Amino acid sequence: MDIQTLQKDNPKTIRSWAMFDWANSAYNLVITSTIFPAYYTAITYTEMHGDVVYFFGYPIVNTALSNFALSIAYLIMAFALPFVSAYADVRGRKKYFMKFFTYLGALACMGLFFFRLETLELSIFLYAFAAAGYIGGLAFNNSYLPLIASVEQQDRVSAQGFAYGYVGCVTLQIICFVFVLKPEWFGITDASLPARLSFFLVGLWWLGFSQIPFRRLPESRPSAMPSGWTIGQKVRQEFGSVWQRIQEIPAIKRFLFPYFFYSMGVQTVMIVATAFGMKEIGLEMSELIAAILLIQLIAIGGAYLMSKLAKPLGNTTVLIGVVCVWIFICVAAFFIQTKTEFYILAMLVGAMMGGIQSLSRSTYSKLLPSNIEDTTSFFSFYDVTEKVAIVLGLFSFAIIEQVSHNIRYSALFMSVFFIVGLILLISLYRFERKVTKNTHA
Repeated sequence: MDIQTLQKDNPKTIRSWAMFDWANSAYNLVITSTIFPAYYTAITYTEMHGDVVYFFGYPIVNTALSNFALSIAYLIMAFALPFVSAYADVRGRKKYFMKFFTYLGALACMGLFFFRLETLELSIFLYAFAAAGYIGGLAFNNSYLPLIASVEQQDRVSAQGFAYGYVGCVTLQIICFVFVLKPEWFGITDASLPARLSFFLVGLWWLGFSQIPFRRLPESRPSAMPSGWTIGQKVRQEFGSVWQRIQEIPAIKRFLFPYFFYSMGVQTVMIVATAFGMKEIGLEMSELIAAILLIQLIAIGGAYLMSKLAKPLGNTTVLIGVVCVWIFICVAAFFIQTKTEFYILAMLVGAMMGGIQSLSRSTYSKLLPSNIEDTTSFFSFYDVTEKVAIVLGLFSFAIIEQVSHNIRYSALFMSVFFIVGLILLISLYRFERKVTKNTHA
C-alpha cells in the first residue's frame, strides 16, 4: 500500500495501527513501572554496600543510576528525534525508522534476561536502549494518526490505540505475575529467573505484535530534493521548515506550552506511583499489583470517555476539566493515609491517565495542517516536548524528596505544573473562542 492510496478511517488499518500500542505498552508497564524497578532494587542492594553500586568502578546510589540512565536516554532522544524524523521524511523512511527503534527496544528488553549484579554495566546500557527504542517507535507511530484517520475520527482512533495498549500491557503483566508470584508452578528455583523471564517476554511480545502494523502501514514518500543538495542540507532545510511552520500556527504553539507543563505532572506521577504506594502507604507486592492493574483497566474507559466528551464539549474544554482533576489528585496524595484511600485515588488516576494521554495526541493531530505529508517531523516536536517534560518532572520530584525527605511534598509540588498547564489551557480556550467568533463574523 502506498501512502498516497491510504484510505482514511479504514477499520482494518486503524486496528493494525492500534496494535502497535498493544505491542509496545508492555515495556511501559513491566519495565518502567512494575517488575523491573522491583527486581533492580533487590538485585542492586547488598549487605556490604547497601544501596550503593559500582558502575565502572564509580560508587553511585542504585536508584540514582537507573534514573540517570533513563533521563540521559530521554534527553538524547529529545535532541535526536527532530533530525531523525526530518531525515525519515526526506528519504521516505518513516516505517523503516519505526522498525529500527522497535527492534532496538525489543532486543534490549530481551537482553535484560541476563541482568545480574555482575552484568550491571551492560544491563544499564540495555535499560537505556530499551527506553530509546520505546520513545522512537512511539514517535513514528504517532505520526501515522493524521494519515489514517479523518479529523472527525482522530479522538476515537487515538483512544482506541491507548485502549489496545492498556489491554495488551495488562494481559502480558498478568502472565508475568504468574511467573513472579507462583514460580513453584513451573519448577523454578532460581529466585531471579521469573523477573528476568518477564523482561525477555516483554521484548518477544513487543517484537511479535509489532509485525501487524508493520505489514499494514505504508512507507512514506521521499521529499523532493533540489538539484545539487546533499541529504544533510535537505534534512536541515526540512527541520527548519517544520519549525518555522509550527511558529506560524498559533494554535499549535499555544497547545505545546500547556502540554509541556501538565505532561511533567502526568508522566512523573505515573512513574513514581509504585514507589509512593510502597513507601507511604505500605502496600505489599500483591496489593501493589492489584492497584497497578486497576489503574490500567480503568484507563481504557477513561480514554474512550474523554473522546466521547470531546465531541459536544471540545478537546480543550475536556482537557481543562481533566487537568483540574489532576490538581486534586496531587493535593489528595499529600493527605491520604489508608490503603482504601490509595485505591480510590488510583482509580481516579487511571481514568484521568487514559483520558489525558489519548486526548492530547488527537488534539495535536487535529491542529496540524490537513495537507501535510511530513507528519513525522511535526510529531517529533510533540514527542520531544513530552520527553523533556518527563526529565524535568522526574528531576524536580527527586530534588524535593532529597531535600524534604518526604515523598508527599514531591507529589504535592506536581500540582504546580498542572496549575501552570491549566492557566495556559484556559488561554488556548480563549484563543480558540476568539478565532471561532472572527470566523463566523
